[in-house]
Amino acid sequence: MISPYGVFISYQVNVDANGNNIIGDAANECAISVDPTNGNKMTIAWRQFNDVTSNFRQAGWGYTTDGGVHWTFPGVLQNNVFRSDPVTQSDETGNFFYLSLQSTWPTQTFYCDDLWRSTNGGQSWVERSPDRSAGGDKQWFTIDKTNGPGHGFQYQANDNANCNNSSAIFQRSTDGGVTWQSPIVVPNTPIYGTLDVDTNGNVFVGGWSGGTTFRCERSSNAQIGGQTPTFDRNTAVSLGGTIVQGGINGDVGLCGQVFLAIDHSGGPTNNNIYMLASVRPSGRTTTDVMLARSTDGGVTFSAPLKINDDANFQAKWHWFGTFAVAPNGRLDAVWYDNRNTADDSSQLFYSYSTDAGLTWSPNVAVSAAFNPHEGYPNQNKIGDYITIVSDNTGGDVAYSATFNFNPTRGQHEEDVYYVRVFPSGSATPTPTPTATATATATATATATATATPTPTATVSATATATPTSTPRPSPTARPEPSTRPRPTPPPRP
Repeated sequence: MISPYGVFISYQVNVDANGNNIIGDAANECAISVDPTNGNKMTIAWRQFNDVTSNFRQAGWGYTTDGGVHWTFPGVLQNNVFRSDPVTQSDETGNFFYLSLQSTWPTQTFYCDDLWRSTNGGQSWVERSPDRSAGGDKQWFTIDKTNGPGHGFQYQANDNANCNNSSAIFQRSTDGGVTWQSPIVVPNTPIYGTLDVDTNGNVFVGGWSGGTTFRCERSSNAQIGGQTPTFDRNTAVSLGGTIVQGGINGDVGLCGQVFLAIDHSGGPTNNNIYMLASVRPSGRTTTDVMLARSTDGGVTFSAPLKINDDANFQAKWHWFGTFAVAPNGRLDAVWYDNRNTADDSSQLFYSYSTDAGLTWSPNVAVSAAFNPHEGYPNQNKIGDYITIVSDNTGGDVAYSATFNFNPTRGQHEEDVYYVRVFPSGSATPTPTPTATATATATATATATATATPTPTATVSATATATPTSTPRPSPTARPEPSTRPRPTPPPRP
């Protein structure tokens, strides 16, 4: 499936060996990484349901070498192993890393994760840490790419269902993910969030602490390998509402996670901290995409700012909000939005900011509308998140949609798509007065776990054969302004 919409083109990722759709599967919850040394090389990981009548899923992935026009889906990390919650990252040299949650089937008796690495652009993966060696449910991780003492360190955090059977925990690896040190309880248990490292090597964890309270927590000594990480800054953040489970995303799906990202531009906005989530304001049943920012290292945060600009926003869903900060400091946000439909059918929307999140460009739709309720696997949702990685001219997005029709089931099916978004696809933001009140409550807390490395073993990833498929037309080149080279695909009939 190739789905053009205006100047944007979405390309299906979970395809068979001939590049065609796989009928009868489901693929959702996708995480993208881009090789910073060659933007044409990308990998996307997702939850692969080979049979939509079952809740059994595996760790699928795909890779591209031509900027997302063609994708290869080799298989899954481990055949017949229950996996979920995929997260990918890249280091500054172009190595890709895949953090994958593992459990038993059909009953989940544990929630642990392991880390995999690819040194060939996502074509194959080798397990770095042993199965069930760290982590837990709704894990996320980041890599220190600074030139400080923590260079190459990896950090992960997860929620209360984890290998340690404790509150939300934080773990560090000082050897590239081979071993993970003993877990440390994160104060105020922020969950459903992400992590990032500022240019000084400080690690920040952002997440939801329940109700309308979100947290930004800093560890300044995690970058020192000989010390046990502690959290020396703990700030309450308002995003103007609360996280939603269910709603437009089936019975159990989140309507969005919490994303924290830091500006590494080296300019006036360097080390700004941004937090974004799709939240439900008080008195509402639907969600908005909201952002708060800190310009003082997480001591205080601004009042929340709404990014979706539709006039009838109170009656519509703006969900799965996510964003990234480009190397030049531009912010790119994408989300699902049903403002243009009479039902829950949604489109992927895009907006960007060139003034550190104070003002945002007019929202533009970048995909055709799709019904998010069709193609559910046994687990009724279309995943819990989508992701974006930005460069100086645009952003690379991985998302799930239901464009393909499955005649056997009489409905559309969930698949993973890639689309390139870029500022010239919409108008330039016009600065307007913006609320900048700051939240000042900043309690601190210290954790006291000791570090104990874990021995490791490595195994090679194995690919699975893909089912039969239906043909698709050859793709067209995507019209985008970009400084990175892009090959020209064959013309589309």
